[in-house]
Amino acid sequence: MEQNDIKTFFSTELLGWYRLIKRDLPWRMNRDPYRVWVSEIMLQQTRVDTVIPYYNQFMSRFPTVTALAEAPETEVLKSWEGLGYYSRARNLQAGAREVKERYGGIVPDDKASVAGLKGVGPYTSGAIMSIAFNRPEPAVDGNVMRVLSRYFCLEDDIAKPSTRVGIEKLAVSLIPEGAAGDFNQALMELGALVCTPKSPSCLPCPVMEHCAARLSGRETELPIKTKAKPPRAEFRTAAIVMGSGEQEGKILVRQRPETGLLAQMWELPHLLLPPDKAKLLADTAPKEQGELAEMISRMLESDTSMLIRPRSWFTDADHIFSHIHWKMRFYLADLGEEAGALEAAAASAGKGNALVAAESTAEYAADARAGQAEASSIYRWIGKEDMETLPFPNLFLRILKQFWA
Repeated sequence: MEQNDIKTFFSTELLGWYRLIKRDLPWRMNRDPYRVWVSEIMLQQTRVDTVIPYYNQFMSRFPTVTALAEAPETEVLKSWEGLGYYSRARNLQAGAREVKERYGGIVPDDKASVAGLKGVGPYTSGAIMSIAFNRPEPAVDGNVMRVLSRYFCLEDDIAKPSTRVGIEKLAVSLIPEGAAGDFNQALMELGALVCTPKSPSCLPCPVMEHCAARLSGRETELPIKTKAKPPRAEFRTAAIVMGSGEQEGKILVRQRPETGLLAQMWELPHLLLPPDKAKLLADTAPKEQGELAEMISRMLESDTSMLIRPRSWFTDADHIFSHIHWKMRFYLADLGEEAGALEAAAASAGKGNALVAAESTAEYAADARAGQAEASSIYRWIGKEDMETLPFPNLFLRILKQFWA
């Protein structure tokens, strides 16, 4: 069979299959480019079943580009809470603001303009242009690279940018005239449901007859992809500080800086351990535990002028980001005799009893410059009800839910 015939077979059979079995997903109810845009950002590195409730909630809260552009960032982050990769939400809102300012709140039917928006890469721009505007643009993600690598038995490393460029050119040549949106979604659907990473289901595959990898018995070998470096480990100690007096029933949290990892989200106060102290997390002896507790106590005293007394171990927890693996130990703590210092500092700053700006000591600032601690933060007492409005990363959500269970 000629190569052009193999391509035609692939495109025709795949498109027909998709139109028969395509899933009823909320972002497919129409071709509104904003809805397509939001869905594609949410679906990055996240399963469809996980995204659906978040997508419905997000679209209800921010139904238009303008609504998203004008919303407070904390509300956007709160709506994203639990999805992870929060830079996606910030970039999406930044892109929405660009659309409002430059294009009157209407996503433009122009590839260069869409590709120039914050957070919109080649895949997302291709998805928006093809699905929303039916333009013959490729939308090549991991699913698509896997499907085409297998069908055409491509042996190039898909982790290399040059391979992606080659597959994008191949994908363009496969798009049937007038059916770009459905065809690109069909490719994604096949990769998600049939041509899966580890156990491809070849028998129900609509294009199995001419799949070169299957015919050569290599469907589980392809695609070829070099392994990414494992995330580096970071060891941290944290405190759940329980209030007293006017703050009875509340705990102390802090807001992360405006830039960097998990920017502007709230968290339990914690300290990145220097490499020579990381081994303490593996020890359970009272002496070593006391040293960890003393470190978090000193950090909090430097930040808040409060005497913090760690009382007992609460739990250990891990969280893996794309490039960092946090290993954390949490202590329950309360306030010492200087508990009133926070209220006094807050009052002098004109912020009442709730907030205080943390000014790092010279030692803490030196640690920060060495990469051993975070930048200055805003501290605040919160009750359980505040969890409804303040955005927290997944790790701290889990810990706080366990604490307040």
